[in-house]
Amino acid sequence: MPGVPIPKSKIENPKYYMASFFLAFKTILPLFLIILAGVVMLKLKAATLEWSDVLNKYALKIGFPALIFSALVKMDFSFTEQSTLIYTNSIYLVLCMLLAFPVGTIFKVSAKNRQTLILLLAFGNITYLGIPVIVSTLGDIARGPAVLITAMNLFWMFSMALILIEVADDSKLHFKTILVKLVTNPLLIAVFLGLIGSALHIPTQSSVMKSLDLISQSVTALVLLSLGIFMGSQKLGKLRDWVPVFGLSLAILVILPGIFYFFLKFTHMDTLSFRCSVLDAAMPSGLTAYALSHQYGLNTKLAGRLVVLSTFLSLFTLPVWIALTA
Repeated sequence: MPGVPIPKSKIENPKYYMASFFLAFKTILPLFLIILAGVVMLKLKAATLEWSDVLNKYALKIGFPALIFSALVKMDFSFTEQSTLIYTNSIYLVLCMLLAFPVGTIFKVSAKNRQTLILLLAFGNITYLGIPVIVSTLGDIARGPAVLITAMNLFWMFSMALILIEVADDSKLHFKTILVKLVTNPLLIAVFLGLIGSALHIPTQSSVMKSLDLISQSVTALVLLSLGIFMGSQKLGKLRDWVPVFGLSLAILVILPGIFYFFLKFTHMDTLSFRCSVLDAAMPSGLTAYALSHQYGLNTKLAGRLVVLSTFLSLFTLPVWIALTA
């Protein structure tokens, strides 16, 4: 029978859950500490709110492109062998993006919030949190599938997601403007150049590649600092302001990955790809989605709050997914 059985003995074992909890906690804690550092810097006037904009521009125009190119060039995969992984994860991402439209209609949200949901519902923190958690849980053998899923996320985020953001705007569409934005987007350019570099097997130990690796290593901390500075400038708000954020967190941490989990059980995906796919789908809201919402003038407050709350809640949900997919 296709699919992966659920080992109930491990799920019911408190020691196994606690080990998974501490693994998730150990991986997530540094992220919160850097966010907190950004808040403290703003409060001590060691940084200003303008830093957030500068750091995001650096991340989206220099840091993220370097990270994307470096990761894709080093990726070695066979399309034939990984076709099930590619197709299933692509379908999941596309459907999550499109989900923003019926959700926006049902809850009568503004065009800006609908555009924001396109990013928030589909793209989780699979690079800075997903890869460390997956490799720590499944071993280094899982690094390949994890990087491949990251590449697919980047491709769909900087192609279809950007188109949908333009389409979701209530104003008149300018397809020429959309096309220009796409072909001049450094992130999408990095995706295609990285795929070409991977196909050509360009050397990955050159001085240029090492420089790109150093740049890419800076992105995580800088975006987290940017988020901390931005969050520090915002009022905490009333409890009811966090209700939609909690609802979105529940959707991206439990409901959507749960649907994906049961869908994958009816495919012929191998166990390793199955586990990587489910764990990546269960990751909290991603930093790139937050950075893009900042760049496109979307609901940055919602995106920032979702990153913070969903990352905190993932301390409790990720161990369950680790146990369920064990």
